[in-house]
Amino acid sequence: MDKKIHSALLEGYSEPIRDALWGHIYLTQGLAALTSCPPFMRLHRIMQLGPTMRVYPGATHTRASHSIGVYHLARRLLIHLAEEGADAWLSPVGVKSFLCAALLHDLGHFPYTHSLKELPLFQHEVLTGNLIMTEPVKSLVARAGGDPEFTASIVDWKRDSDGMRSSQQGTIELGAELLFYRKLLSGSLDPDKLDYLSRDARYCGVPYGVQDVDFILSRLHPNHDRGVDIDSRGISGVESLLFSKYLMYRAVYWHRLVRAATAMVKKALLGGLKSQIISAEELYHLDDQELFTVSQRLPPPLHALVSSVRNGRLFSVFAEIPFDEKAHSKLLDLEERSNLEKSLASEFSVREDAFIIDLPEPISFESGLFVNDENCFFPDSTSAFKSDLIDVFVKSLRIIRIFVNPTEENDLLSRRESILQISQKWLKL
Repeated sequence: MDKKIHSALLEGYSEPIRDALWGHIYLTQGLAALTSCPPFMRLHRIMQLGPTMRVYPGATHTRASHSIGVYHLARRLLIHLAEEGADAWLSPVGVKSFLCAALLHDLGHFPYTHSLKELPLFQHEVLTGNLIMTEPVKSLVARAGGDPEFTASIVDWKRDSDGMRSSQQGTIELGAELLFYRKLLSGSLDPDKLDYLSRDARYCGVPYGVQDVDFILSRLHPNHDRGVDIDSRGISGVESLLFSKYLMYRAVYWHRLVRAATAMVKKALLGGLKSQIISAEELYHLDDQELFTVSQRLPPPLHALVSSVRNGRLFSVFAEIPFDEKAHSKLLDLEERSNLEKSLASEFSVREDAFIIDLPEPISFESGLFVNDENCFFPDSTSAFKSDLIDVFVKSLRIIRIFVNPTEENDLLSRRESILQISQKWLKL
């Protein structure tokens, strides 16, 4: 390994953090200072899985612990790749910027898991990039040896950076080196997935997400353009990750009660934004408690949705319909879902908030890794996970659910067939 890269990755890491999943994690003094700044401290007040604790009471771990875990795996990954030859195109300031990006990648994340994901708001990666370029984070990144603009660009792909950049920390090739780091932090076998699957499984008390990280890292090989490749012995590691992701979505992330809570909060906040009772800016940089405080300004029917979630009174599943992208494409629009909810309520003469229609957002099972000794990409390799099978995974997970307010449930159960017929008819318009 190049001496300068060796120094950037292995020297000065004297500040330990004890992590329940990975044991001792070591940071430099500069990186440790980042974990104490106010924007990072907010992550201690955001639960990683939000309403999932309603189903799995142990799921109370935070975005902060996940972020530290991602940093740990990012450093391990980069050490391995540098030893495999990636040090030929890495720079010390780029290395430090990448480690800062891994540690701070969720800095702008919304509270209460993904309840705000489909709302008309900036993506959390954009918010993260903006926070990195704002004090005190900007100066702290520089003191940690990174370049703030480069760090922000690793997280936020919408930031265009080309050519060379000089700073107090050194010179970075913004194009090629930036692209390499982006693909490491957000790729098929990235440290984010490796941490959240294992961490979420640990705290939920389920075995599905656990990954053999040591083996996976050992089978990765650096590629200047693609980020990382694998060899054929690593195929089983990718298969494990893909199936783990499927099982975690099926049993944990998109459990029907989790979807009910998410849909209720989303409906309330969408109503607040549409009526301009709350603004988009008010929803940025909140923690879980602050989100519920903001929701108190909503009118009673909307605030009741959020209050019910906090108190564990969730809407019931009334119907489940497999999603068909052609037949149900209109439901991709939150406004269309809201219109259909109102139509159903009007048709059956019940209160306007009696129905909530939920459709999980698009999901991908990233399998774009190149298998170098088979000279093909993963779906065309000797793996059993072909594109058709991955499509089956996606289709089985994306289920349209019609939730009903418990106060209306008994009355509506007697008209279940009529509601289903009308719903399916309208869904295909």
